Amino acid sequence: MNIFSQRARLADRWAENVRVTVSDGQIEKIEIGVKPDSADTKVDTLLPALTNLHSHSFQRAMAGMTEYRTAGQENFWTWRELMYRFLNHLTPEDISAIAALTFMEMQKSGYASVGEFHYIHHQQSGSAYDNPAELSERIIEAANLTGIGLTHMPVLYTYAGVQNQPLEGGQLRFGNSVDNICKIVSMSQKAIGLLPADARVGIAPHSLRATSPSDIKEFLSCYPDMQVHMHIAEQNKEVSEVVEAFGARPVEWLLEHHAVDAKWCLIHATHMTKAETIGLAKTGAVVGLCPITESNLGDGIFNGPTFLKANGKFGIGSDSNINISLTEELRTLEYSQRLRDQQRNIMVQGDGSVGEALYLGAASNGAQAITRQSGSIAPGKLADLVAIDSCHPSLFALRDSQLMDGLVFAAKDTVITDVWSAGRHQVRTGVHVAEDIIKASYFDTISNLKERLDQ
Repeated sequence: MNIFSQRARLADRWAENVRVTVSDGQIEKIEIGVKPDSADTKVDTLLPALTNLHSHSFQRAMAGMTEYRTAGQENFWTWRELMYRFLNHLTPEDISAIAALTFMEMQKSGYASVGEFHYIHHQQSGSAYDNPAELSERIIEAANLTGIGLTHMPVLYTYAGVQNQPLEGGQLRFGNSVDNICKIVSMSQKAIGLLPADARVGIAPHSLRATSPSDIKEFLSCYPDMQVHMHIAEQNKEVSEVVEAFGARPVEWLLEHHAVDAKWCLIHATHMTKAETIGLAKTGAVVGLCPITESNLGDGIFNGPTFLKANGKFGIGSDSNINISLTEELRTLEYSQRLRDQQRNIMVQGDGSVGEALYLGAASNGAQAITRQSGSIAPGKLADLVAIDSCHPSLFALRDSQLMDGLVFAAKDTVITDVWSAGRHQVRTGVHVAEDIIKASYFDTISNLKERLDQ
């Protein structure tokens, strides 16, 4: 398969009249300064596609349900209670249909791959399904339908708080011992064999408040070479509880007790001291930022300048999926820094394009976070590619060197025309190849779900 683009952002520069040859999901060859062939798939501008490194796909279906203020202070913890009540109605069929719609929307937004942080494992009662990996397999089924590149991460969730409080209510669907979650991981590894070769499985101890130090240590020892994702320091209340229980702040404790390295992705890391920020940056781990969700939940603002100055790596995710938009995630990240510091053009080291720094940094670091050989347009990399239309009014006035600034700060996701996930051409002229099937299933599912929610 050949893709011809009028311009492309290659690994080290912009180039014109580019042909990318794809074989077995990988970029085999790049030719520059050539003429299009009749057999080429022709696009306007080609970029490396991003990884969405952190998603809870089921939450997409509750977007907009928690924006009504009630008496008392509204915060993350009151939102969480509403989320628990919602998920208690979800069936395996619901989860599959919602995940497919979510993954499709991600691809149409410009993401070629996703890290699914999957923590619903059981029936509404908390009892295991006959197949313990039933819901993991539903996520894998959705990835197969959409063609998105999947890194599936079953989550260890054992307690309701740092004092090892027992799970209750909606949390019962999450709970597993280390032995049980390892069974789900192993079964997921077998099930993911149904997907193309770029699919992966990782592991995810949920957080210091939902596991214990001994459980984290045991879980990691079962999979010493696997990618590790973990929520950390998202909320001030969480930080205070960890300090009280463990005598150290969350990131401080983690760095002291575990060999955090490039295999790790720490989600949010919103509330860190300067020392924690620098210490985390030096590990080579990726911080998974989810600016739209972090804004929606009132989490706080990440310390971007200090982290970048220490050569820290960040990628982006859509977390609660309340608004799936690649451009909006990057834009919100930069604007949050500007609002806090009352400055402009912050998330770049030294002089240069902020949009390019945000986009290319998130592309390469997101790929690292889910162990995916992508993130740039170069031979040997997976063909995770996105095409945009530079003739769109929001981009038409810009030079090539300004296109990424226009994409991040001036455009909407509607400028995206095509997306390839490991060479699978899933979005074509703005439409997903399975869009009609996915939407029909989703609408039918949600119609039934709404009836159950109203009872």
